Amino acid sequence: MKTVALAIFPCVQSLDVAGPLDVFAEANTFVGPEDGYEITLVGADRAPVRASNGLRLSADVAFAEAADAYDLLLVAGGPALPTQGCDPRLTAWLRATAPRCPRYGSICTGAFALGHAGLLDDRAVTTHWSDAQRLAEQFPRARVEYDRIHIRDGALVTSAGVTAGIDLGLALVHEDHGPEVALAVAKRLVVVAQRQGGQSQFSPLLTAPSKPHSPIDGVHAHVIANLRGAHRVEDLAAVAGMSARTFARAFKLETRRTPAEFVEGARIDAARNRLEAADLPLKVVAYDCGFRNAEHMRLVFVRRLGLTPSDYRARFRAPS
Repeated sequence: MKTVALAIFPCVQSLDVAGPLDVFAEANTFVGPEDGYEITLVGADRAPVRASNGLRLSADVAFAEAADAYDLLLVAGGPALPTQGCDPRLTAWLRATAPRCPRYGSICTGAFALGHAGLLDDRAVTTHWSDAQRLAEQFPRARVEYDRIHIRDGALVTSAGVTAGIDLGLALVHEDHGPEVALAVAKRLVVVAQRQGGQSQFSPLLTAPSKPHSPIDGVHAHVIANLRGAHRVEDLAAVAGMSARTFARAFKLETRRTPAEFVEGARIDAARNRLEAADLPLKVVAYDCGFRNAEHMRLVFVRRLGLTPSDYRARFRAPS
């Protein structure tokens, strides 16, 4: 029997708790009692806590009562963790217990709790796409992978947001019991055993420049309004009123991407909007968004999103 501890706290994301635990509970129906998972919720105390959606949860044991080690230790996420910090009692428990566990990690923004405990240094990690940049800024020694659904680096396992905890749980069941059991659990939960693509299929590739009304902001608007243009660095530099070298350096500093990466991201986001909203032929979408042709758009989608334009439309097309 593998022991699993999952840390909870006030305003925890309830799906971060229920998702992976349902995976382990379902796995118990397919393996013998000696090979299953014994699940323990751990909290600051045993008093009920209110999840972010209002659901009441109670820990089985308090941090002070918990075992010295578990086969797997996880901490769930919560919407306040990226901005409001972490309960010092949770931080102390993670710092003391996680290094004794063969596997430990987080679901969603639970990665911030691990970071406060010093457990992300020099490790590849992921979290919810909307908080990945903040995680990288708060814990600069962590190697944040922005597009991963889940990732393992040694004993550390981390996942993207919310339902990605199910993906992480399935990956761990696959690791423990093989692909047949993981697939059987996925079928019971009516999810895919391994989803295509990364987080970028759910998140916008572009964010507004950090300085509104700056020359870089003007270039941003120019590209969005003229997706069919060639947008060479020299041309974009002229829009910004800079030399090409100064522009390329300033653009990378302000947006954390090269001009070419930005232009490609703008075209992908525009194409995604069209694929979600209408049944336009792929060659029309490609032309409207500045790709050379439909095949070029397909290659860029696969490289950046991990799935084709047709697959993207099938997943995200708005109902008529």
